[in-house]
Formats: sequence, C-alpha cells, structure tokens
Amino acid sequence: MNKIQLQKNWKEKLHEIIYEADTFAGKLFDVALLILILISIVLVMLESVGTIDEKYHDQLYIAEWIVTILFSIEYVLRIISINKPTKYIFSFYGIIDFLSTIPMYLSTFFVGTHTLVAFRALRLLRVFRILKLARYIGESNQLLKALKASRAKVAVFLFFVLILCVILGTIMYLVEGADNGFTSIPRSVYWAIVTLTTVGYGDIAPHTPLGQFIASAIMILGYAIIAIPTGIVTSEITKTGEIHTNTQSCTNCGYEGHKDDAEFCFHCGNKLHT
Repeated sequence: MNKIQLQKNWKEKLHEIIYEADTFAGKLFDVALLILILISIVLVMLESVGTIDEKYHDQLYIAEWIVTILFSIEYVLRIISINKPTKYIFSFYGIIDFLSTIPMYLSTFFVGTHTLVAFRALRLLRVFRILKLARYIGESNQLLKALKASRAKVAVFLFFVLILCVILGTIMYLVEGADNGFTSIPRSVYWAIVTLTTVGYGDIAPHTPLGQFIASAIMILGYAIIAIPTGIVTSEITKTGEIHTNTQSCTNCGYEGHKDDAEFCFHCGNKLHT
C-alpha cells in the first residue's frame, strides 16, 4: 500500500470518527465532545460569578485554556479530515466553532478584547450537532426539511402578522392617544406586537372602554395566530414522514442527512462509508 493510499485511509478513518456516529469510535468521540462542551459552559458561567472568579480565578483560567486547546485541536482535525475544508470552515457549525474558540487567544494577545470571551458560550450551540448521537437523527432531519419546505408559507404568514400589527397599532393610537401612553404609531405597534403574542409587559395599557375591548380581541386573536405556524410545519412533517436518514457525512463535501440505504453523496456523488 503506497503512501497516498495510507494517507487517504487515515483521513477517512478520522472523518468517520469526527463527523459520524454510526461506529463505536464515533459515538465515543461525540460523548467526549459533549462532556467537554458542558464543562466549558460551566466554566463560563462560574467566571461570571464575581465571588467564585475572585477566589478561583487562576484555576478557572488554566481549565479554560485546557478546554480551548482541546477545541482548537478538534477544529484543526475537522479541517484536515475533509477533502474540501472550506465547506466546513464557512458552514454554520464551522463558524460557531471558530467564534467560540478564537476569543481566548484574542484576549491574551490583544488588550481590551477580554469581553469577547463571552462568545465561548456559543459552544452550547454545538450540542445540537452532538445530538446526532441519538438514533433519532432521521426525525431531526425531517423537522429541518419540514421547516425549509414551509419557510415560504411561514414568511407570508409573518408578513401578514406584521401588517396586522401596524394596522392595530395605528387604530390604538387613534383610540387611546398620547394621554394614555400611546404617544406614537411605532410605540402603539410595539404594544400591538406585545399584546398579540400574549406577552403583556404592562408598560402600556389601554384606559378607554373601546381600547380595552380592542385589546381583548387582540389577545384572543393572538392564541389563534400562534397555532397557525405549528399547523404549517406539522403538515410538512407529515409529507416527509417516510424519509429515514442516518449520520453519514460525506468525506468530500461534508454534507449530511443521507438516506439509510445511500451509497453515494446526494450532493457531490462521492462514495460514502459502507
């Protein structure tokens, strides 16, 4: 076996461990990474507590550097184990990995960048990638596809809600007026959004009987409006309910979400692990 073949096999094995969870090594890697992510989040939280940071600052600092170095190694390994590194570097999780790792280095070499260390909390988003460890990866992919398929309908619905809030806010501005806190149309629209979503901060409230009647109607309408996006997405989930996918990740382009019986990548045609 020549050197090129050995290098190829090594990269494929590394890719299978890091990007997939169908093997024992892949599951073990994901579990270790999940534990590391949770530890890093706990460290960030403890550092934000003044009394704890003052007493254990050095220990927390050393522990954070250890975690950062491990994440840096993992980031480099992800880059070298894929044939097209830019696919990972500029992907959503690639950017998250970079932003959650680089602040520690910046705070060391550049003065005044310590506040960027808070970006380490972005590591928590990486948990969603580790969730592929579960056998229900197919269901999560179905949800993602349903959201993508219904994005046009949801966008139209949100646009309709925005127009409705502008209309209702304008009406309340005319009914209540500045004396009751509705000093402008934008402020009234803000009240309409808060009321329609049933949040109800209470910083602005109608005082006239007509205004209170309109507010009551908006509150009831809010419950119906909240249910509409759920119905749209549920409908799309039903349509894609028979699609089953696994954790296979293409070694060439990094795409995931392949069907259980897929032998080749649906994006670039590269042969998948069997």
